[in-house]
Parts: sequence; C-alpha cells; structure tokens
Amino acid sequence: MSRFAAPIAEQIWDMKYRLKDADGGPVDGTVEDTWRRIARALAAVEADPAAWEDRFYHALEDFRYLPAGRIIAGAGTGRTVTLFNCFVMGTIPDSMAGIFEMLKEAALTMQQGGGIGYDFSTIRPRGAEVKGVAADASGPLSFMDVWDAMCRTIMSAGSRRGAMMATMRCDHPDIEAFIAAKQDPARLRMFNLSVLVTDAFMAAVKADGPWELVFDGRVYKTVAARDLWNRIMRSTYDYAEPGVIFIDRINAANNLNYVETIAATNPCGEQPLPPYGACLLGSVNLARLVRDPFTPAATLDPAALDDLVRVAVRMMDNVVDASRFPLPQQAEEARNKRRIGLGVTGLADALLMLGLRYGSDAAVAQTEAWMKAIARAAYLASVDLAKEKGPFPLFDAEGFLSSGNMRHMDADVRAAIRAHGIRNSHLTSVAPTGTISLYAGNVSSGIEPVFAYAYTRKVLQPDGSRTEEEVVDHAVRLWRDLKGDAPLPDWFVDAQTLAPLDHVRMQAAAQKWVDSSISKTINCPEDISFEAFKDVYMAAWDSGCKGCTTYRPNEVTGSVLTVAESADTADKAQPVAPAQTGGEVVYLSDPLDRPAALEGATYKLKWPDSEHALYITVNDIVIAGHRRPFEVFINSKNMEHYAWTVALTRMISAVFRRGGDISFVVEELKAVFDPRGGAWMEGRYIPSILAAIGGVIERHLIAIGFIAGEGLGLKADPQAQVMQVGERPRGPACPSCGSHAMKMIEGCMTCADCGHSKCA
Repeated sequence: MSRFAAPIAEQIWDMKYRLKDADGGPVDGTVEDTWRRIARALAAVEADPAAWEDRFYHALEDFRYLPAGRIIAGAGTGRTVTLFNCFVMGTIPDSMAGIFEMLKEAALTMQQGGGIGYDFSTIRPRGAEVKGVAADASGPLSFMDVWDAMCRTIMSAGSRRGAMMATMRCDHPDIEAFIAAKQDPARLRMFNLSVLVTDAFMAAVKADGPWELVFDGRVYKTVAARDLWNRIMRSTYDYAEPGVIFIDRINAANNLNYVETIAATNPCGEQPLPPYGACLLGSVNLARLVRDPFTPAATLDPAALDDLVRVAVRMMDNVVDASRFPLPQQAEEARNKRRIGLGVTGLADALLMLGLRYGSDAAVAQTEAWMKAIARAAYLASVDLAKEKGPFPLFDAEGFLSSGNMRHMDADVRAAIRAHGIRNSHLTSVAPTGTISLYAGNVSSGIEPVFAYAYTRKVLQPDGSRTEEEVVDHAVRLWRDLKGDAPLPDWFVDAQTLAPLDHVRMQAAAQKWVDSSISKTINCPEDISFEAFKDVYMAAWDSGCKGCTTYRPNEVTGSVLTVAESADTADKAQPVAPAQTGGEVVYLSDPLDRPAALEGATYKLKWPDSEHALYITVNDIVIAGHRRPFEVFINSKNMEHYAWTVALTRMISAVFRRGGDISFVVEELKAVFDPRGGAWMEGRYIPSILAAIGGVIERHLIAIGFIAGEGLGLKADPQAQVMQVGERPRGPACPSCGSHAMKMIEGCMTCADCGHSKCA
C-alpha cells in the first residue's frame, strides 16, 4: 500500500526527490528507499551508524520529519551538490575587482544548487566619484543587473532555478531607486528585494522626522522619513516588493551578536545570515502528531513532539558534516557555528484538528506554546550533543547568553548551556515548505493558513486529452474520513477570508520562540485601502516581528490561485480552471510522438566574420488548431559547428516536446555571452552566436503566436480580455507546466498543479 496520500504527492516525490540513474531510471524504488537513503547518509558520521540509521528512518517515516528538499534529493546520492538550501555571500567590496570576485563566488554557489542573499549597501551610490579613473560610479543597481543576468544563465543543481535576495539599507543614497527597481517589468526578475529598516528609521517615521541618506560618512540627501516609508509601502502595495527586514531587531536578538553582524538574508527571509552564512533547514510535521483529531480529546502528543525534535536536531547537525559546500569560506562558517533551522509545517491543519480557528486568541496561544516546546526540546538536544561531541567552536557562554533571544529563554535551559555549552549556535527557523508539504500529503504549509481546502487539478495526457484529480487539504481529507459528508465547521477559515492582522498575530506568536526568522506571506485582499495596508506593516513592527512580506493581488502582480465558492460540496474552495482557448499551453507529461509531417520555417543566420551561414529550421506541431514549437534543426557547411549544433538542437527539441511554457529557452540562449566578443547585427549588439540563435527562435515563436512579443512570455489568451461579469482573473502562468495555478506562499510563487517553486 502506498505511503502517499494523494497522486500529486507521489508525483512530487518522483519529479523532485526520487534518486534516478543517469538514464532516468529509478534507483529509489519506493519512498521507503528514499527515507532509508537519507537515514543511512546522515547516520554515517555517527560512531554507531547502524543504531542511528533506524532512529533517523523512523523520524522520516510517514512524513513526520521533513528535511529540506536539498537534503531529500541529495543525501546519499554521491553527487557533488550541497545539502544546504541557501547562502548569504561575502561582503561586497566597493571596488570593481572585488565586485566581480563576488560575482564569481555567486556563480559557483548557484551552480551547486544554492540560492544566495547579498547586501548591496556596501557599493557606492550612483554618481559618486571613482578616484583615479576620472569617472562617476554607476551605483549598486547597475551591478545588481549583472547578478541578474548571471542567475538567468545558470541552472541550479536538481533543475531548480536560482533564487537571490538583494537587500539595501534604508539610509543608502540609492534607496529610492532600489525601492522602484522592480516596477520595470523586465528588470531584476531573479531577485527578491528587501529594505533593511533600522530602529532609528522607524522612530523617525513615527515622529515624522527627517532622514539622512549617507554613504561613507557623506550625507547625499535628506528626506522626510515618513515620505520614504510611504514610498516603500506604495511600491509593495502595487508591486508586492520590496519586503521589509527589521535589521536592528535581528542583530539585537542574534545569539552570535558577539562575533557577527547580519546585513542580509537568504532568498525567502527566514534565515538572516552573516557573510558566507549557510542555511540548513528542516520541518516537523505537526499535523502527523495530533491524537484523536476533531474530538474533544484532540491533542498534539507532547512526548512524540519532544522525541521527534531531538532526533531531527541530531540529523541536521550531522548534515553539517555530511554536506559539500560550493566555497571553502561557506564550509568554515558552517562548521564554526553549526547553524541549523528546524521549523514546522502543518501548523494550520493541526489547529483545525483541535477545533481552533487560525488567528483566534486560542490559536495564537496554542501556536506560541507549540513553538516554545520545540525551542526547548531543540536547545536541550543541542546541549546533549555538546556534552557528547563538543560545542560549536565559536561558543562563548557569556556572549551567547546575553543576546536578546537568549535572555527570555527558560532558566533551566540557560543553566544547561552555561554548564555544558551548546552544539549549534542557532536551532529554529520557519522555512517555505510549499513543495515538501505537497510531498507530505498536502498538509498546510509552514505556519501559513490553509490556502484552499480543495481544488481540481487539471492533468493533460500525451494524447492531448485532459483528466482531473481533486487535491484536498490534509485536514479536510481527514475530516471526510471521520465525518463523512458533514459540512466543515466554521473554524475552517482559509487565506482568502482571514483578516491581514490575524496573519500578523500568528507570525508574532511563532517568532517569539524562533531564534532565526520566519518565511510568511500576509495575504491582503485586493480592495484593502492603502492606509490599512500600511497598518499591517506597522503592526508587524509593533508586535516584534523581524520582517514583513505581503501579497495583494492586482493587475500588476496578477491574481493568486483563483478559488470559487461551492455551495453543493463540503469543500470551501476550488480554483477556476483555465479556459481551453487561444494561447493556452499544452503540458505533456511524456513526449508526444512525432507526426509524419510538420509545418515549419527555415531562417538564414549569417554571423559576422564567419565563412558559412547557419540555417535554422523550426518545425511546429498543431494541437486543437494551435501551433506550438516541436523541434529545431541547425545546419551549416562549417564542420567546426557540427558537434555543438547537433547537441544544441537535440536538447532544445527534447524540451519543446515536453510541452509547457518553453519560452525560457529563448531567454537562456539570449543571455549567453562569448568572452571573445559578440557582434553588431541589425543595429544591436548580440553577445554570442548562441544569443543570435535564440533571437531567431524568438522571432519564430512570435510569428506563430506562441509568445506575445520580443522579451515577453506566453501570448495572452484572447478570451482573457473579455471576461464575464463577476469572473475573477486567472493567476500567473507556471513557468514549468503553463498552468494558471500559481499561489503566493511564504514569499514564493508555487504551482498547485505541478509543485514548481523557485524556493523549493
């Protein structure tokens, strides 16, 4: 009998986490094999591997403890990949040589599958003098564009797109340009942006006082603090970025403020990290620990929670020794501090099983109690590890215990740390768990409320037919099993109906016992007023949160996964299916067979200084009356081109035959630059012959109506412009499968159909 509660869970495992050989054949026959592979790899560093392997396996069994996706996919595979999800890179020097050394380090990190965070506040502002070269500085945003281009070029290990976070201090002279940067729809697409907000700035905002923009001791400009705050808020209201990080609060609470200063976070914000800091994540699945759900005796088993946390801490500590690192500085940083981030998922489902409404006083109190229990168990487990294996190398009892976070820790925990030290400098964090939550049976994600209690997932088959499967939230599925067709009780609220301030209260309750930070999205209704929207951020500040991220659907950001009320079922919501018209993408789970004849076009490309032209043929397949690219051929009399053109055409054709939104192929080709130099063609600079080929393919996709125009994505569905009265807009298209089922969870757009997420 399968351990998977739903087909989508098994599909996520097979697509993202199952070990396969070089030809795509499965090595992990079952999910039990995956659990055994992980348990064996993490137990290998123990003195008695066999004993710990069984305990680790039991923790993983039935999705009780969920390591981060990097660990599930990479542990025990022998592959040269990092098991750490994300990194904050080194401090960027304010010099050309230093900046490009940092760019190289970023590329090496992303090549092994790590997302990265950077603080760009250290680069001098635009227009500042560059001594010795009689020039003015181009400013940090120009270099962010370079990072963005690099990220588009590199595919992270495990087929995950690179994710990056850029931060800038609220007193940097270029902060206004930073705030507005992503209002240009073509700029900095690979970045999340956050403003580092200081205590002094928030005091100036509340006092409506002046605020100086300063670099290297020089005041460049003085603005009204409240005006600058309103600029941040207006951009976030309209464009969903930048986020806000309360950086002084983070540093004051930091357990290691005696040896490090933090100025950036990983891409989703749950791990504020020092230079070269690494982010190691895992989650306890609270929904699996509830006894007697939906009864008066319902409770979360405290003994099971304590035991699971202690085993999880040991597993995560072992990852530090088992993992590879892209850079030696990252390995040194991780081993000197042994930072881990144990969090939770399934919180909202667990509350539902206890009859508690997410955001209510009772739910807030219960959340705080659970998070405190996890923190206590984690810290005491780390003390036990310190007794056995020694504390982390940079441990200093007085410095550690005097931090803002440790001062409110229980006296017995503080006494144990003082007496024995502690193995890990940090232990708790709440990470984005969108994909692993689907893998675990569609439990609610992280500390987020349930987004939709049920929805219909459209699955397109190789022959073009369409099947449907219902994806049901874990708590709702359990309710159905126990209660049959009884309607859901009124405490079953979801992200669509919650007031934004309920989100803030839950985040603040969890944050009190989390020593790092929390990835959380506060969903705001489209019609929320600007003043009420600003109140959400001020409430986050006043209640002790370390940052705030919101999402308000609108014409610019797009709508999140659309849900519609259903009066004749017990389900609270399901998404509106995409219309089967116009430019809809056909997603193929398996490659489609090639018809005997195809329509296509051949284009001549003459690269300057090349003796022979390239001839590029793009053939299309017609499905339901609509053309989409199916294969590419490149021919040339120049035999020096033969090997790479054959390889390129085979790879592109394989991608085309899988379906979905394949427009990214154009973006990848156009981003390739030749270090020997590009060429001017038709009045524009083309960085390489591969970029020129990308331009040819792009023109063909425009000609057949597959994409809307140069530099744009999929061509809009013609009927989407003629919406019926009362119809809600569809969400953004998934870049992996083309489905309009994207939803914002924990700062990441996640596809409800295929599980694609930049931050998985």
